[in-house]
Amino acid sequence: MLPQSSPVKEASGRRTLIGVVTPCYNEVENVRELHRAIKETFDGLPQYDYFHIYIDNSSKDGTIGILRELAAADPKVRVILNARNFGHIRSPYHGLLQSDADATIIMASDFQDPPTMIPDFLRKWEEGYKIVVGVKLEADESRLMYVVRSLYYGLASWLADIELMQHVTGFGLYDRRILEIFREVDDPYPYVRGMIADIGLDCCKLPYRQPLRRRGISKNNFYTLYDLAMLGVTNHSKVPLRVATMAGFLMAGVSLFIAFGYLVGKLLFWNQFTVGVAPILISLFFFSAVQLFFIGIIGEYIGAIHTQVQKRPLVIEKERLNFDDNSPRPLHNGRPGKVLEDSVNE
Repeated sequence: MLPQSSPVKEASGRRTLIGVVTPCYNEVENVRELHRAIKETFDGLPQYDYFHIYIDNSSKDGTIGILRELAAADPKVRVILNARNFGHIRSPYHGLLQSDADATIIMASDFQDPPTMIPDFLRKWEEGYKIVVGVKLEADESRLMYVVRSLYYGLASWLADIELMQHVTGFGLYDRRILEIFREVDDPYPYVRGMIADIGLDCCKLPYRQPLRRRGISKNNFYTLYDLAMLGVTNHSKVPLRVATMAGFLMAGVSLFIAFGYLVGKLLFWNQFTVGVAPILISLFFFSAVQLFFIGIIGEYIGAIHTQVQKRPLVIEKERLNFDDNSPRPLHNGRPGKVLEDSVNE
């Protein structure tokens, strides 16, 4: 049972405002049902007022038409339509920053982030936590995929300079103060899980079992998962670069030792000792592979630096629906970002 009052309500005389942010791309089968589920959830929480932001990443399947219908029928529905697909990292983060609520919940549109956890998030927030996140202790996916994810989280945590959270997708509640910190950071390609750990405020972790998506197909593929994995490493660790340096010294020492051994063997057994080309070929391929691997690591860091120095806006908005003039505007380096269409209220 949630408390019937909150510090925000007592201080301002209004109901506490909660924002829900849902990124979507080609989710025509899910957005209407999700809207209904969110509405039913907050109908059972009369002590809260809420709004629901959908940020669409230039869907091609009719999702935009449904979002327009929802915005026209329900003033609590706010819609951001991106000019193009800005990816699975920039678009959700931009949507999160456009919330002006006392606390904001971000969740996927495919029901893999259960709306039934919203009351639990709010309860923990009322207890004083500024961040409340869902932790996937179990998932209705292949056992192999879950094991691979676990291995990655373990490796990333071992490499990172801070304690990264494991099996956290970003699904959770963020206090207004946290969003203000995110805006000050002004990261054009953020790793939100790492940012949460870097902030250092107390974070409540609520375990849940992640269900399979209800309808449609996942938009994640090997590249998007690899991109996210490398972002977690390059943003919060210099260990791979130092490993490259140490490996270079180690392999140089081993090479000199082997070369000296071959020299001694040839001098002692001049006629019987024949090296052949096999060791040379094996060494060549081995060292070439090692060089390519570490060049790739260095390239990832250079790519991360390149993204940061460009300082491009997170997204370019094509249109906004049901936003008022006091809502946060797109920001880029502390300045208003781009909205292609002047009329943002319909």
